[in-house]
Amino acid sequence: MMDYLTEYHLVALVGLATGVPLGLAARLGRFCTLGAIEDALYGGSTVRLRMWGMAIGLAVLGSFALMASGLLADTATYYLSIRWMPLASILGGLVFGYGMALSGMCGYGAIARLGGGDLRSFVIVLVMGVATFVVLSGPLAPLRALVFPQEPVTTEVPPGIAHQLAALSGISVNLIGMGIGALILIGSAASRAVWEKPSKLAWAAAVGLAVVGAWAGTSWVARTGFEALPVVSHSFAAPLGDTILWWMTGSARPLSFAVGSVAGVWAGAFIGSLFKGHFRWEACEDPRELRRQIIGAALMGGGAVIALGCSIGQGLSAFSVLAISAPVTFAAIFAGAALGLRQLIVGFQPAE
Repeated sequence: MMDYLTEYHLVALVGLATGVPLGLAARLGRFCTLGAIEDALYGGSTVRLRMWGMAIGLAVLGSFALMASGLLADTATYYLSIRWMPLASILGGLVFGYGMALSGMCGYGAIARLGGGDLRSFVIVLVMGVATFVVLSGPLAPLRALVFPQEPVTTEVPPGIAHQLAALSGISVNLIGMGIGALILIGSAASRAVWEKPSKLAWAAAVGLAVVGAWAGTSWVARTGFEALPVVSHSFAAPLGDTILWWMTGSARPLSFAVGSVAGVWAGAFIGSLFKGHFRWEACEDPRELRRQIIGAALMGGGAVIALGCSIGQGLSAFSVLAISAPVTFAAIFAGAALGLRQLIVGFQPAE
């Protein structure tokens, strides 16, 4: 196959193929980070939060199954090769979650809504993508590198939950990982409300398998190809900036998994919106709302860089390999979003 396609084309196709189910899940299955948090806090329903749990459980099971079969090297994944910084996970997660509440969506959700014709999401995608690179490699990069230096792991045991437990117990890393994944999956699915909506189970499975498929596809290209391409899965912070840069400099810049992933989510969401008959052009009629969303998008971009991932990058991809940063960052994102939602819905004034 590589006789006809370069390795850059292949990883972009992996991103596209595994991104489409994510876009479909957002539009048809209402798979949404902020929506799940809002339902749990104010809607009296944990179904969408349990969908997240099921997607995580299946992603953990699949990822460690790949490791057990030799199809994925744990140290090849970014989240297990970078030294964990607890403060970065907490602070970055809080900032990202708060920005997500202000914007009304995360980067993944913005791409999905853009697929349905929401032009407000287009602004969020642009602002978040640019803000990410401002902190990652732009004017604020030296300050970020000084306060939160991203350094490779120097210890023998990677910063993973399964790896740490294996070092303490002597049990196989992959066995522990798959056991944890099974527990998360079973615990999340243990609700009658979930089983009363079987489509939710299917879309949660699609999301989890999309993460696993991305690991498997990019790992295969890295093993069989000659280019030093990274083994990655889905995330929607820096990839937004990568995609913007590719559209501006594509003749001098190769394709990447990031570009394919963003395109796949958009395409899946577009198809889903047509299927449901929900596609329509929308714009922001209130300048104050647009201002709030722009500020939120900028906070999400900066927060994701500090936390080394967004709600999908840390909440699913990093979680799938049980990086220690994942549950800490996800909890911080939840807390930041809860704070932002409280400000928007009830304000901070004490009740009389």
